[in-house]
Amino acid sequence: MRPLRWPRLWLGLWCAAVLAVIVLSLVPPPPMATQMPRDSDKLLHFSAYFALAFSAMQLFASLRTRWIVAIGLVALGLALEWAQGVLVPEARSADALDGLANALGVLAGLSLGATGAALWLLRLESRLAACLARR
Repeated sequence: MRPLRWPRLWLGLWCAAVLAVIVLSLVPPPPMATQMPRDSDKLLHFSAYFALAFSAMQLFASLRTRWIVAIGLVALGLALEWAQGVLVPEARSADALDGLANALGVLAGLSLGATGAALWLLRLESRLAACLARR
C-alpha cells in the first residue's frame, strides 16, 4: 500500500466499487439501456474498469501488486461476461467485445497509473489533512 493517511477508507471504497461492478454486471439492465445506441455499453465497460484499475494504482505502490490487481481485474471482467451468458442469460448476454472493453479499460488505468497521476490520492489526502488541521 502507498503511505496513505486513511488506507482502510480508500481500500474499503475501492472494494465497494469492485462489488458494485460485480452486482451491476449480473442484475438486469435498467429499461433505459435498451434505448441507448448499439454498442454504447462498451464505453461504460471501459470506464468502469479504467476507474477500478486507476484507483488501484493510487492505492498500491509495488509493481508486483499492481500487476496482480490488473490481471485480477481482467479476469474478473472475463468471468463476469461468462457469468452473464451462463448464469443470467434471460437478463444479460455474454459479449466478447465487452470483455475486450473491460481489458482495455484496465490497460488504460494501469498506463495512467504508471505516471505521476498515480500520486493524485496522496496529494488529495495531504490537502484534506491540511483543511482538517485548520479546523
